[in-house]
Amino acid sequence: MPDLTSMRRDYDAQGLSEETVAPTWVEQFDRWFADAVAAELPEPNAMVVATADADGVPDARIVLMKGYDAGGFVFGTNYASAKGAQLAVNPRAAVVFPWHVQQRQVRVTGTVERIGETASDALWDPRPRGAQLAAVASVQSTVVDDREELVERMRLLDAETGPGPVPRPPSWGGYRVVPTRVEFWQGGHDRLHDRLVFVRDDEEGGGWGLQRLAP
Repeated sequence: MPDLTSMRRDYDAQGLSEETVAPTWVEQFDRWFADAVAAELPEPNAMVVATADADGVPDARIVLMKGYDAGGFVFGTNYASAKGAQLAVNPRAAVVFPWHVQQRQVRVTGTVERIGETASDALWDPRPRGAQLAAVASVQSTVVDDREELVERMRLLDAETGPGPVPRPPSWGGYRVVPTRVEFWQGGHDRLHDRLVFVRDDEEGGGWGLQRLAP
């Protein structure tokens, strides 16, 4: 086993305080996401999405965020995939944006809902034809004999369909993670990290409160 202690590094970025944090979680996310884009981080919109099945068995994977606003974070996938099946029986998820270079992470928990046909079309239509073909040819999360099986499916589909965009299949669409908690984590010196979390209070009409968590 490698010496993991030698990989330890201290955090030296500027901290996050109640005085400097934005008044809403979406405004604070705007700031940090803009920083991640400006820093040219590879795929700053990549996020870990964790789901669980009906028995509570967790599962996680990285997907690309396709949009966000005050209503939540959007991503697209096959509804018949493992995460789609899990969300069908347990429509809750946790999300992490791991911006390691900036010594930051954003952690989200909330409920999950489908975004509808028109909004799903808006996610599907800009995809390159090759990505559309791959999404249709691949029955996501199912077992296949080898890669050549997938390549052949895609080749046949390409030959069968006319030129231009491939229509979105009914099994593919978007989800929105509707936050109930959004935590902004900033690495701190001596591991005294800053953790400020916006918490939705449904008992108070859905308003948001701000809390500081111990690291």
